[in-house]
Amino acid sequence: MHFRLILFFLCWHAVPAISQNGPVYPQDYFRNPLGIPMDLSANFGELRPNHWHMGLDIRTRAKENQPVYAAARGYIAKVGIRPQSFGRYIIINHPNGLSTLYGHLNEFYPELEAWVTARQYEQESWAVELDIPKEKFPLSKGSFIAYSGNTGGSQGPHLHFEIFDTKTSRRLNPLLFGFPVTDHTPPSLVKLALYDRNRSVYDQSPLFYSLKNTDSGYITAKIPVIETGCSRTSFAIQAYDRVSGSNNPNGIYSATLYFDGVPQVSFVLDSLDYEETVYMNAQVDYKFRYNGGGWLQHLSVLPGDAGRAYQRMNGDGIITLSDTSLHALRVEVRDASGNSVQLNFGLKYNDSLVRPVYRQPDAFYFIPNQETVLTKPDFQLDVATGSLYDTVKAYYSRNNSVVPANAVSAAHQVNDADMPVHAPITVRIKPFRTVPAGMENKLLIQRTYRSGRSVQKARQENGWLKAEFDDFGYFQAFFDTVPPELNNIGRGDTVNLSPAGRIVFSPADNFGIIRNFRAELNGQWLRFTNDKSRDWVYTFDDRCPYGVHELKVTVEDLVGNTTRKTWWFKREPYTPPPKKKAVKKGSTKKKVTVKGKVPVKKKR
Repeated sequence: MHFRLILFFLCWHAVPAISQNGPVYPQDYFRNPLGIPMDLSANFGELRPNHWHMGLDIRTRAKENQPVYAAARGYIAKVGIRPQSFGRYIIINHPNGLSTLYGHLNEFYPELEAWVTARQYEQESWAVELDIPKEKFPLSKGSFIAYSGNTGGSQGPHLHFEIFDTKTSRRLNPLLFGFPVTDHTPPSLVKLALYDRNRSVYDQSPLFYSLKNTDSGYITAKIPVIETGCSRTSFAIQAYDRVSGSNNPNGIYSATLYFDGVPQVSFVLDSLDYEETVYMNAQVDYKFRYNGGGWLQHLSVLPGDAGRAYQRMNGDGIITLSDTSLHALRVEVRDASGNSVQLNFGLKYNDSLVRPVYRQPDAFYFIPNQETVLTKPDFQLDVATGSLYDTVKAYYSRNNSVVPANAVSAAHQVNDADMPVHAPITVRIKPFRTVPAGMENKLLIQRTYRSGRSVQKARQENGWLKAEFDDFGYFQAFFDTVPPELNNIGRGDTVNLSPAGRIVFSPADNFGIIRNFRAELNGQWLRFTNDKSRDWVYTFDDRCPYGVHELKVTVEDLVGNTTRKTWWFKREPYTPPPKKKAVKKGSTKKKVTVKGKVPVKKKR
């Protein structure tokens, strides 16, 4: 068929459309939470490891401590401090039934900062989640609430901003609320991927098709018609969006698949909550991304995906080819501002391209939506209902060749970690070594894969050791009697900390888990921050006046091994020595000042 005739055929079948303008939210109700122009580094729905981005990341001109303002009238309902997450954050409830969240903050405004500090000292905890009475901190639209920062899981100064339904906690796309973000740029499509859905998406590598942008939309670059021997196919796209005037690649808002002009399925990234955001791993080709590829977003619903992102219209997105006719497919991709692009291509079944699907009769499979237990003589792995998105062929191996002295079991591998797990899987290991007396509470199970590691304290159950994990990999049981390491803050009977502005501890553990850190100054709990989950930092304040003080620090690992240290230190008013004036290299000239006279050159 001639190329122009094929293109006419595809476009003719692509005429029917459905409305994807999205829900109608109040416009101009919320203001820009910063006092500088709204410039985004990430949008709602951007793809992140194990989650969609659930708000906007607003640039702060690469600086911290930009004033942050309440986006609308309301009251502060919650304040939290979390490491490797929002850091310091504020939630404001508004009269219209919506709430806003402001994350990665530095200091709160003075009254709130003092109140939070008092609660931290009452609870003797730096990390807190504080619900606040409605009447405690009322706010007007534009009230100053905090300074922007880089706390928590932030990789650079910015403000994380969310809007959500107060009752349901579902996050809503802030770009649908009329914020001053100019965007006339449609999304960009990079590539198309085809899957044989007679088998699991994890049991194959997709076929890729490069795309070309034309005046009438995107087309497959080298062939206008894709011929396949797969009677059941599905597709995924690699796409991104940009706002006008920015080169920063953001996530797309929605994509809809049409088959012969009839809408099949779409995904829309709006109205999501944090309990389901991990379903992002079902919306993307997790295996492809894990092994170094880009983000591919499925245009079909995987069997174990129970999230809210997809809307089924006429099926689940799997295309069944029951004839050898030419079929027109269209993918429509939109951003939150309504800009859209289309991809049009033809699809035809060719039985000469059929490849048999080989399924080992004795193979064991983990099946989505049903509980499956892999059982070996000294190992069990229980995959609960709802843990998987698609069928996974089980691979198991046992390695007993190299056993560390503190190991109490062989190393058991179940599959690779490039297959996502939604709900925790339960691992049971039977020790092959007698656990030394008194070590019953020192047992743990470690999961490793490549450079990744996770550790859980083991529970004993009828002679087995048991723990839950979020990924496949290598599992082995150990006992741990090694206490954590704790660095010194100085030497001598009384350490002079007068020149210092803070105290920093970086505790280390042989299994990488510090379960508890506690510091006491003169017998009273002292607040150390742990913002990035590595260093514990105390910045000197009025709780440590000038004088001599006793500092006690206790660190505890996952199984209770403990290290305690005590220091005496002093603080005195400190004035840094004056800086010496730099002398230019190679200069031999010197100025000599004679009292009451003009400086003269010194004779040689």
